Amino acid sequence: MLIEWLSQVPNPATPFRPAVVARMGRLFGADRLPQEQYTDPPGDPGLFGPRSVTWRVHANPAMVIGGFSAVMLQTLHPLAMAGVADHSAWREEPLRRLSRTSSFVVATTYGSIPVADAMIEVVKAVHARVVGTAPDGRSYSANDPALLRWIHVAEVTSFLRAYQQYEPWPLSGADADRYLDEVAVVAERLGATEVPRSRAQVRAYLREVRPELAAGEQARGAVEFVRNPLGDDPWTQAAYGLVVQAGIGLLPGWARAMLGLHQSAVVERTIVRPATWSLISAMRLATGPPPALIQAQVRCAMVPAPVGGAGCAATLTPAAQARGAAGPAPVGAGRP
Repeated sequence: MLIEWLSQVPNPATPFRPAVVARMGRLFGADRLPQEQYTDPPGDPGLFGPRSVTWRVHANPAMVIGGFSAVMLQTLHPLAMAGVADHSAWREEPLRRLSRTSSFVVATTYGSIPVADAMIEVVKAVHARVVGTAPDGRSYSANDPALLRWIHVAEVTSFLRAYQQYEPWPLSGADADRYLDEVAVVAERLGATEVPRSRAQVRAYLREVRPELAAGEQARGAVEFVRNPLGDDPWTQAAYGLVVQAGIGLLPGWARAMLGLHQSAVVERTIVRPATWSLISAMRLATGPPPALIQAQVRCAMVPAPVGGAGCAATLTPAAQARGAAGPAPVGAGRP
C-alpha cells in the first residue's frame, strides 16, 4: 500500500520543514495550565506509567490530527456544543482553548498523580459553571456524566484513529482495547459513568448515542471556523490546513455526512494521507520525543514510589533503572 511504502522512504526534511514545525508548536502552545509539570514527585508513575499503551499513543505527533478530528466530532452533540458556544471564547481565542485542552491531555498522561488530580479538579471547577439552555430548549450541564462520556469517547477514539493511521507500527487489537481501558480512568475521575473500555463497547455506545446527535447551526458554524486557516504565514497556514483535512479524514463516515464534509476517497488516499505522513515524519525528525515524556521518564526512574505504591521502577526495564532514566523503549514497546 502507498502509506506503507511511504513509511519506508527517508524523509527529505527540506529546510522549510523545521520552521513550519516550530511555528505549529507555537500555534498549539499558546497557553498552558499553571499546574502542568512533569518532574515531581520523584518515582510517581502518574495515572498510567511508562509501560502503558497510553504513553505510547500520546507521544505520537499525530495526536494533533486526532485532536482536531475530536473537536469536529464533539460538535455533533447539541448539548455539548451549546455549552461550548455559550461559555467559551473559542472564536476570539481559539489558540488558548486548543492549548489548554492539550495541556490537560498531556499533564494527565505524563504528570504525577497529584498533578493529574489537580488538573482534573481545575476542569471540574470550570465545568461547574457551564450550565444553560440549548437552542432546542433542553437544559445542559458540563458535569453531566452522559456528556462527559460523549466528550471522552469522541476524544480518545480520535486519538486512536490518528495513531493507527499515521504510526508505522499500529497497535494490535488487544493493545487498542488496552488503550481504551487505560484512558477511561480520566473520564471517570471527571465524573463520567459507564465509560466504554474496548472497541466493541465503543461501537455499541456510538450506535446507542447516534439518535441524540445532530449537525445543527452551532455545530456547522464551529466546524467551518475550525477549517479557516490559522497562522500568520503561508507555510503555517498550509500545515494547519493539512492537519484539519487529515482530521476530517479520520471522522467516521456517518459523522462526515452529518457535517456535510464530503471528500473524495481518491484525494484522501493519494494526496491528503501522503502529505500528512510527510508532515508527521518531519515533526518526528525535528522535535524528537515530547519533552513531557522525557521528563516523566526521568521522574519515574529517580527513586522508588512512596510506601504503598508500586511506583515506576516496577514498570521499567533493569537497564533503564540502572542508568537512572527511562529510555524510549517502554513507550515503543511492541515495535520490531
